[in-house]
Amino acid sequence: MNQHTPASKFVAYYRVSTTGQGESGLGLEAQRMAVQAYLATNPTAELVAEFTEIESGKKKNRPELAEAVKNCKREKATLVIAKLDRLARNVHFVSGLMETNINFVACDNPHANRLMVHMLAAFAEHEREMISQRTKDGLAAAKARGVELGRAGKDRAKENRQAADDFAKFTAEQIRQIPEDLRTTITSLTRELNARKVPTARNGVWDRQRVYRLLRRVNEMGEII
Repeated sequence: MNQHTPASKFVAYYRVSTTGQGESGLGLEAQRMAVQAYLATNPTAELVAEFTEIESGKKKNRPELAEAVKNCKREKATLVIAKLDRLARNVHFVSGLMETNINFVACDNPHANRLMVHMLAAFAEHEREMISQRTKDGLAAAKARGVELGRAGKDRAKENRQAADDFAKFTAEQIRQIPEDLRTTITSLTRELNARKVPTARNGVWDRQRVYRLLRRVNEMGEII
C-alpha cells in the first residue's frame, strides 16, 4: 500500500459469496457505494475498471481478481475494495497479493499499513477457523443446561456489545496518545499499553491476542488510530 502518493487510477473489486447474492445485488450495491464514496474524496480519482466475483472467501482461485490485478499492472492503478474481508480471510492469500507489488486500499480502513493488513487478515483467518467450533460448543452447552435464548438474553447481548464498543473507543483514544514510533508492531503496542497501565476490559494485562481483538473491533467501528 502506498500511503504517501494519492493514486489517480483505480480498479474496483467486488465480491459476494453466493450466486443468489450476485443476482439480487445484495451486498454488491453497498460495496459499490463504499467505493464511490471513497473515490469522491480524491478529486483526481478515475475508476478505470470494475470486477465482480461471486465466490466463497475461502477459495484462492479467483479469476476476476486475477483480471483486476492485471488491469492494475497495465494501468498502473490501485486496487480498491469496500472492506478488507471482501478480499480474503486467508493471511497467505493476502500476503501473495501484496507480493504482486500492486497498491491496494480498503475503503473501511484506507490508512492501514502493511502490518495492519497482515494482522487483520491473520485475525480473520483465525476467527473463521474458530467460529464454527465456538458456535457448536456454545449451543451444546446451552442445550445441556436447558437454556433458551429469549428476549432477555438478546437484550443482555446487545448491552454487552455496546459496552465492548465503548471500551474500544476509550482504548483507541489511549493508543492515539502513544507516539507512532513506539507502536509500529503488535508487540511494541502491547508493551506500551502495559507500561502506561492502560487497563484491559477486565482490568488485566495486555497480551498480543487481546491487542489483536481490540484492533479488529476498532477497525470494524471505523476508528482511526
